[in-house]
Amino acid sequence: MNKLLLLALLAVGIWIWRQHKLRETNNMTVAEAARLLDIPAQSDAEIINAAHKRLISRVHPDTGGTAELASRVNQARDVLLNQTTD
Repeated sequence: MNKLLLLALLAVGIWIWRQHKLRETNNMTVAEAARLLDIPAQSDAEIINAAHKRLISRVHPDTGGTAELASRVNQARDVLLNQTTD
């Protein structure tokens, strides 16, 4: 019984974490994302990915950046890619 309860709590925790991550991505506007990646808001996926690659290589924690900056750059990419498929 305790194992089942622990598994249920873990599942709820994971669900809450994923919902929080989705909300973080949705808080950034397309205009903010484009400004962060320094590209036009209506860029195609190729331009978005190239800008992301260029910027993430400078702000990633492994290259002297911070996790927060890398997270924001990833969010910007995701926001812009999501709007290209809509």
